[in-house]
Amino acid sequence: MGFLREPDPEFLTSRRTHANFNLAWKLALAFLVVLWGIHLLNWLLGYELNRFGILPRQGAGLVGIVAAPLLHGGFGHLVSNSLPLLVGTTGILFLYPNAAVRVVPVIYLGAGAAVWAVGRPVIHIGASGLVYGLLAFLFLSGIVKRDTRGIALSLLIYFLYGSLVWGVFPIRIGVSWESHLAGGIIGAVLAVRFRRWDLPPRKRYSWEDEDE
Repeated sequence: MGFLREPDPEFLTSRRTHANFNLAWKLALAFLVVLWGIHLLNWLLGYELNRFGILPRQGAGLVGIVAAPLLHGGFGHLVSNSLPLLVGTTGILFLYPNAAVRVVPVIYLGAGAAVWAVGRPVIHIGASGLVYGLLAFLFLSGIVKRDTRGIALSLLIYFLYGSLVWGVFPIRIGVSWESHLAGGIIGAVLAVRFRRWDLPPRKRYSWEDEDE
């Protein structure tokens, strides 16, 4: 067997695979609709929901662990998160559905909990921690699983979002680099933890059947 795991072509073209992809991007899009709906309501009605973000080491800031990824500082902030969130959510739900059930909640809550524990004493909001976690998970998963589909997605993430790595450093004012760093670390650790999950059926060659 070679270094790369080449999936069975019948698996790739099966009706179930196409159905899984359709479900994955629809769920990802639905999550984006929720984020945009919350932001529009907040903007139109002046609810000032951003006060429910993460406030590190304060009891009142604990609610932000759940609420912060749903809140954004402005339309620019939300727009910058939308496409990578769509790519990341679709990718993990499609390629790694069994792991996704565990990975997504851990990244979502874990990044927020880390920021609450060690972040700067300012309000942190936005889905960036989730974005960094998903992209880190997908990028590393393609490498450790040696799955050609995963590697293709890893390369796509590298070319589209490789520059996001600078977001884990405290070089931009007003950016929660702590959530970026926490999400990225959690996503990378989980990629290694779930490296044996969701491996597609491997393509078999005629010489392998003859050996049997």
